[in-house]
Amino acid sequence: MVPRAGLSRDRVTNEAAVMADEVGLDKVTLAALAERLGVRQPSLYKHMDSLAGLHRSVAIQSQRELGEVLARATVGRSGAGAIHAMSHAYRNWALVHPGRYVASNAVPEPGDIENEAVALEVVQIVADVLTSYRLGGDDAIDAIRAFRSALHGFVSYEASGGFALSADIDRSFERLINGFIIALAHWSEVVDATSADSSE
Repeated sequence: MVPRAGLSRDRVTNEAAVMADEVGLDKVTLAALAERLGVRQPSLYKHMDSLAGLHRSVAIQSQRELGEVLARATVGRSGAGAIHAMSHAYRNWALVHPGRYVASNAVPEPGDIENEAVALEVVQIVADVLTSYRLGGDDAIDAIRAFRSALHGFVSYEASGGFALSADIDRSFERLINGFIIALAHWSEVVDATSADSSE
């Protein structure tokens, strides 16, 4: 075990994030991380107060990384082009960084202002992309939720090997995104139709 010099909170978090991608977030423990870093476990407590604190730091870093990836993908794009670019950037990042992706979806503890703010930044990027569809109020919230759910569901199934049928996965993903874009053009109409049906 060769100690690594210059240990810091950022370095501990970065190493934990890499480890999460390699072995899974659930296997990132303080003991395993200390061994990986070449230090004794008590040394980590100078930078992390607990395992929960470590996972929180990885979650915040991962959310920031995802937000940066999505923001870069959508620069100079709007409408369908922005949705396509964002969707592919989201999927690629999630598949390359499976541990970080799991961490990025962790729900912040109530009152954790920093974590909540970073999580909202990702949501805001999605909201900004959807502004060209002129959705407001609950329509906009519904669209954001549907878009995030569609991406998360697809990526989660793909990452876990859940797509066992022979059809091309890339084609299925394209159809998912194209279907969502078509649905956006009639988003309010669908809500109105549902309301009309329920009132009869």
